[in-house]
Amino acid sequence: MSDLLNKLSKLKVVPVIVVEHAQDILPLGKILVDNHLPVAEITYRSFAAENAIKALRESQPKMLIGAGTVLNEAQVISAKNAGADFIVSPGINPKTIEACIHHNIPIIPGISRPSDVELALNYGIHLVKYFPAEVSGGIPMLKALLGPYSMLNIMPTGGISEGNINDYLAIDAVVACGGSWMVDKQLIQQSDWDSVSELVKRTVALVKQA
Repeated sequence: MSDLLNKLSKLKVVPVIVVEHAQDILPLGKILVDNHLPVAEITYRSFAAENAIKALRESQPKMLIGAGTVLNEAQVISAKNAGADFIVSPGINPKTIEACIHHNIPIIPGISRPSDVELALNYGIHLVKYFPAEVSGGIPMLKALLGPYSMLNIMPTGGISEGNINDYLAIDAVVACGGSWMVDKQLIQQSDWDSVSELVKRTVALVKQA
């Protein structure tokens, strides 16, 4: 987990990707790597997720690849077998956490309130996803959570944009933010790779200021 934490801290932003067609991950992965953002969280909101992870692992073997929106053990096994480096879940499900422990793959579970944090800590998990960040209270709520839980490392996701990412990254406990604006689903569906490339480039330049 410390290796994952170090990598995320250097990258500062994790593109959260939904692809309906697995082959779309190939040009997208190249864009991310070419623009010095070699990380992707491919979500299981699409049936193409497993094949997309597998294709990205084969085409970009050194890339940091997460599987997102993972809800159960079957998806944990699917993601690990496809080549994912870590799991991200929207909430904190003990069965999913225990599956990740059993299958030896790190998990970043979603939290939004103190009881979620307590459960994560019971499993020895200190790197968590604050989700959905903005509608859960945004930065004020996150700072309130960090009062009693200063040992946490946070990856806020949900409502993060160019307009607020550096505000989140200014908080010491925030290691990286998840976001989808630079890998917009509609642009991917349209194969508008020039626009995606420009957004990724702009995002990398933006978080360098953090």
